[in-house]
Amino acid sequence: MKTSMEISLYPLKTRDIGPTITKFISILEADGCSVEPGSMSTLIVGENDLLFNSLRRAYEAVASENSVVVIVKISNACPV
Repeated sequence: MKTSMEISLYPLKTRDIGPTITKFISILEADGCSVEPGSMSTLIVGENDLLFNSLRRAYEAVASENSVVVIVKISNACPV
């Protein structure tokens, strides 16, 4: 099933949030997700298994190094 996710990642306890966000997005891209970064969130589109597995990998990678909050909206209706 084709799915879209809007993801907002908030690194905590750091002044330099860029490296954490860049690492998170890089993992999604490397896994083959269609990634559209925005100013406050990132949209990824793809098959369910790919998106959920990539989201888990990206989260685990950044959460193992930093305190983070991740907010995800998931849709099978838009903008697929």
